[in-house]
Amino acid sequence: MQGLKFRILLDTKTKAEVFRDILISENSDFETFYRAIADAFELKGDQMASFYVSNDAWDKGHEINLMDMTYDDDALDQPANVMNKAIIKDFIAEAHQKFILVYDFLSMQIFLIELIESHLMESVGPQVVLRVGDVPKRKGQEEAGEDIFMAGGASILDGEDLESEDYGFNDYDDDYNPEDLDGFNESEY
Repeated sequence: MQGLKFRILLDTKTKAEVFRDILISENSDFETFYRAIADAFELKGDQMASFYVSNDAWDKGHEINLMDMTYDDDALDQPANVMNKAIIKDFIAEAHQKFILVYDFLSMQIFLIELIESHLMESVGPQVVLRVGDVPKRKGQEEAGEDIFMAGGASILDGEDLESEDYGFNDYDDDYNPEDLDGFNESEY
């Protein structure tokens, strides 16, 4: 059977070189490929994810979703591709085909994927054939094994607590002063 070797590069804020080469059958579906990537990068695999067919400039093209998100939308010109029904070889248009995988849309963990070889393979399942670099961990999360890279473009490698951020809500002065309510008694009104 024909095997495809992909290089999957983790896009990190630190620009550390972290990648895995995965060999997978051309007849495998994208969900199998997604699970192999999640395992190779020590991800839980419990977040939403999408593959995008890409070009040499790494532009996002056609989307392949983990789950069908169309909700029977008749206005769509093209039916959505779902990972478990999309076969990899059907999306290979060139010798060095590129894909982008976005894992966890809240933290936007991005993987740049490129087909680097095509040859016969003996095993049926996907296999990691090369590992380079360690997956970055959050400070204080090394023991928990949680994965993290970038969140909304901001680094959380330094252990910032995202829940404590105000997300810009405190950028403007609204002239509120708690002392203005001193002496206010609701029962009088």
